[in-house]
Order: sequence, then structure tokens, then C-alpha cells
Amino acid sequence: MNDAAQQNDDGTRDGEDGSVSRRSVLWTTATVAGAGIGLGGLGSSTAAAAIPGRSPETAAAAQPDQASAPKRQGRTMVGVPFDRRSTVRVGLVGLGNRGGSMIDLFLAVGGVQVVAVCDPVKAKAERAAAKVTAAGQPAPAVYTNGEDDYENLCKRGDIDFVYVATPWDFHFEMAKTALLNGKHVGVECPIALQLDQLWELVDLSERTRRHCMQLENCCYGRNEMRVLRMAHAGLFGDLLHGAGAYNHDLRGLMFDPGYYEGPWRRLWHTRLRGDLYPNHGFGPVANYMDINRGDRAVSITSVGSPSLGLAEYREKHMPAGDPSWKETYIESDRTISLVQTAKGRVIRLEHDVSTPHPYSRINSLGGTKGVFEDYPARIYIEPDHTDDNWGDFSKYTQWDHWLWKEHANPPGGHGGMDYMLVFRLMQCMRLGLVPDFDVYDAATWTSPVPLSHLSIKAKGAPQQIPDFTRGEWKKARSGMDSKDPEGPGKA
Repeated sequence: MNDAAQQNDDGTRDGEDGSVSRRSVLWTTATVAGAGIGLGGLGSSTAAAAIPGRSPETAAAAQPDQASAPKRQGRTMVGVPFDRRSTVRVGLVGLGNRGGSMIDLFLAVGGVQVVAVCDPVKAKAERAAAKVTAAGQPAPAVYTNGEDDYENLCKRGDIDFVYVATPWDFHFEMAKTALLNGKHVGVECPIALQLDQLWELVDLSERTRRHCMQLENCCYGRNEMRVLRMAHAGLFGDLLHGAGAYNHDLRGLMFDPGYYEGPWRRLWHTRLRGDLYPNHGFGPVANYMDINRGDRAVSITSVGSPSLGLAEYREKHMPAGDPSWKETYIESDRTISLVQTAKGRVIRLEHDVSTPHPYSRINSLGGTKGVFEDYPARIYIEPDHTDDNWGDFSKYTQWDHWLWKEHANPPGGHGGMDYMLVFRLMQCMRLGLVPDFDVYDAATWTSPVPLSHLSIKAKGAPQQIPDFTRGEWKKARSGMDSKDPEGPGKA
């Protein structure tokens, strides 16, 4: 399987010991109870999930309520550094496809100790624990006593950071539990699926004084970080527009019962019509434009195509009697959204995982001096280019971020971006630095999930994106375009 096929899917596999999938309960209950996250009725009425208690039409029309910020319960987490520590003690929750590979990267970074691991499938937890001892660390505590045993992991007094790599349905509750137990927490995409959940995580982060982060690994891609530095250096001029996407043919994986247990991911196509996975496209472009750091995302307008791809794939590949034949898919095969910023810039987001398409995150940025487009990477900026032909992006390696200069051949998947994320986050925690992104970024990058659904239900009507920073976005501040805190050769 190529790297793209593993891109932050958070998939999990059944244990090789033949144990029953812990997600089998989702198969039988998700269409009735919203998989335990308060979605209410499913099918075509699920827009109400984004704002509980409202009909789709009422929710879509209530833009002021969507955008208004509840009263702050604590203090802002903007610019708040971690407490410095010599060793970062980590607990991992979810050890399937994603978590089972990411543990290798935590173990590869100096000054990090894996203290505890958690997965209801015992074989997975035991494999992870074996990796820890093979790396020369003490045996970690193992939590395998059901799906709620992560609560006991979070209660430990010897954990600084909780990493969550479980199916989406559990992200919000696990992040919430970690924060309430005084832990910093990082969650795979998306961090939550409802606006009220996003606000609750913002409030909890501020109240508990703990960081809650969306672990958006694509922000740490080499191309993304190079474009970031070039944009901040003014090579694109005044920024005007950008684009990002998650266009990735997942049909085969979503119908593979051994890849997505349940299979939980396909079931989301029976619940929502909007962009289910905006973070990979939104995060990098938001960084280029200093969203929440001098500009902010104000509104989103979304349209969606008919939902045909999964049903056609099922007809060709799934036998009669397969549980998937009970499902009705409503998720748009292609979702296209336009995000407007306070400075008038435009960000285009796309999502398509159910039709044939080469893998692409688009990753484009344009300004008054030129444009960059990825997949394949190419550039056209003045005065370097004047002949209307794309230029060679590889000639701009001098703009590589220091992380990529210090780690030219990083380990791990996805071209090394996974390692860069783990290394940098753990470095910030060890040195007592402000993290590259925070709970406000997590909420902003994830807000298109419920809001794009509402916009499509309202025939493309704009939906207001809340100001999760409560006005702090107006202040310029640092983000991912950082300086090496330890100097060349010391990272």
C-alpha cells in the first residue's frame, strides 16, 4: 500500500488473534443512535446534528448564533508555552493502522517515554508494548479492559501528553477526558464533529490550561513548509487565494471489513453530506495565510454533487446479504467549499473519497506575484518566471524549513511529515515552547465538517465560521514558521 493510501485515515484492524472487532457495535447501532456522539436521527435529516435541537433549515438560517462566541470561562491559550520538562511522558490511545505506526515515531524521538498504551483489542496493545521494550524503555502500562479503559489511562499521574488515534466517533470524548484529567492532548483528524463539541474543547483547554491540538501532519510536509516560508518572505506578494483538498479514492478500503472496523468510516457517508475530512487541505493554507494570527476564516459556502460512487462500488463488489446493502449513502461524492477570510481572501476546499481519482491535496497558493500548485509541484512567480510556463519548484530548496534541513531523511510514513510532527511537538514540550498550533486552529480547521453540511442542505447558503479565538486572531503571532530553538546540528 502506498503512503497516500494510509493518509491519516485512523483505520484499525481486527486482532490477528481472531478477536472480535470492538467496532462491531457501531455496525448495528450507528444508524439508530449516531454512534454515540449525539447525532440524533441519521439519513437526510442529520444537519440538525451540527447544532443540536434545531432542524436543518433553522440551523442553516441561524448564522448569528453559529458565529457568536459563548462567554469565556478561562483565559486564552494563545501564546501559552508548555512547562519545560526533560522527558515527555506519553500515553497512546488507539493502536490500529495509525496509532500502531505512530508509536514507532514517538519511540524514535529522544526525550520521550511511552508510559502507557490503550486498545480494547489485546493483541494490538501487546504488540505496541513489545515495541516499547524493544526500544529499551520500561514496559508500559497496558489498558485493554473495554472501550472506556482509556479513562484510566488519562487518570494516571505520570503522563504529560495523551495521543488519540481512534475512529472519529470517539475523538471528542477522549480529548475531553484527557483535558479534564490535566493532560495535554493531540488528536488525529478530525478532532470533533459538531460545533458545540468544538466550543467545548476550546473552553476546556482554556479552563484546564492544557493544550488540545489537532495533529494535522500535512502541515509538516516538505512542500507545505517550503511554501509557508516563501509566503511569509513575500515571494507570492499579497496573498489572494489558496486551495486544499482530500481527494483520495477510498472505496476499496471503506468496503474492507478488516481495514475500517465496523466499518465506521463508511457509515459517516450515511450521516452527513459535507466535507468529512477538511483538515489536510485547510490546515496548510490556513498557515500560509496566518489564519488566527492576523486573519481569520469568516464564512463557508459549500455545494455537493450527487452521492453515487459508494452505491455503484457496492453493486459491483459486494455480495448479496452483505451488511452494506442496508445503508443509504447521502455524502456528496465531491464537495466543494469556498472559505472567505476577514481580509477578503478565498480558500477552496474539496473532498472526494468515493470516486476514481489520483491522490491529491491540491495545495495551492496564489498572490499578486505568482502562484504555487502541487500534485505535481510547480511554481510561477515574478520576476523568476515571465514566459507563461510553469517553473521547477525543486530549485527553491533554499526556502526549506529548518526541520527539513535538520532531518533530510526522516523515518516513518507519508514522506516524513509524520515524524516532523512528532519531533516538533515533543521538542516544544521538552523545551517549554509555545506549540506551533493550538485548540483554536483545531476548531477552525475542523469547523467545515458540520458547516459544509449545513450549507449544502441550505442550497449553498453561506454559514458563519465562529471566531474561536474570541478576538485574539487580530494579533499577529508566531505559528509553524519557527526558528530552530536548539541550533543547527542540535535538533
